[in-house]
Amino acid sequence: MSDVFELNAEVREDKGKGASRRLRRLADLIPAIIYGAGDEPQPLTLVRKDLEKALENEAFFSQIITIKVAGNSQKAILKDLQRHPSKERVMHADFLRVDDKVAIKVNVPIHFLNEDTSVGVKMQGGVVQHQATDIEIQCLPADIPAFIEVDMQELEIGQIVHLSEIKLPEGVTSVALALGEDHDLAIASIIAPRGVSEEDEAAEAAAEAEDGTEDGAEAASDDAEEGKDGED
Repeated sequence: MSDVFELNAEVREDKGKGASRRLRRLADLIPAIIYGAGDEPQPLTLVRKDLEKALENEAFFSQIITIKVAGNSQKAILKDLQRHPSKERVMHADFLRVDDKVAIKVNVPIHFLNEDTSVGVKMQGGVVQHQATDIEIQCLPADIPAFIEVDMQELEIGQIVHLSEIKLPEGVTSVALALGEDHDLAIASIIAPRGVSEEDEAAEAAAEAEDGTEDGAEAASDDAEEGKDGED
């Protein structure tokens, strides 16, 4: 892990939608809950500005977070985040406790490298297309990578990077691939830019039309020759 995250929280005594609204509007706090690892769920409150600042780092969504509550520290990952449907404001956060000795599943972001200088883009004029922006992995909490790199340098137009082609760190496995070869998902590809295929079709149609005109002229010439022979 390359990032260390800590959040201070307080136990939330008042529960219910009304209490949550008051926390958000009057105290600028975010209601949350932490659960799992064989312990009882514990309602919490977080300081809005602290949580929103942490959310600016993409690693916060996949890395281990230390949540300090009443003098005790609990390790967890962010399991779910509810936002206001129109204002994108955080409304509630769910955290799942983790055990250092128990493997967990988590989605890790993909970092695509050398897209602009790849063969398919720089030499062939193609366009990169992402089929996925993260990968679900399984590993021990200490082995969770901050991100997974996918190098696009040698990719050409029409080629696809599949999940099985990505090198994962030691101790990290793909959840999808564990289900079988049928789950070897496409991650990224380079496609021809829009309009290229249409231009090719137009050029091909024009060539066929020209060939047709030449064939027609040749046939007319043959008919004329035959007619002349008949007169003779």
